[in-house]
Amino acid sequence: MRIYIAGPMTGLPDLNFPAFHTEAKKWRDLGHEVVNPAEINPDHTMPWALCMRRDIAALVTCDTIVLLPGWQQSRGSTLEQHIAERLSMAQIVAAP
Repeated sequence: MRIYIAGPMTGLPDLNFPAFHTEAKKWRDLGHEVVNPAEINPDHTMPWALCMRRDIAALVTCDTIVLLPGWQQSRGSTLEQHIAERLSMAQIVAAP
């Protein structure tokens, strides 16, 4: 399985990168290939739209999206979830 991790970043300490890295490790340890936006865009100063363009390009190469807690309140994550749903990708909601 090729998994994309989606979750809130904006306004959270360290852009919520620790949660992204923890989830990525969990799935990699299970033998899956993981696309982690915190690794795609490690520069905290990049504009949101540029990050999203890069993230969406990576998202469409995956077959599954994992949604981190709080994804529903994130404009980026809701966009990613919408795209994943329209592309009939499997969706997994991560445990808090």
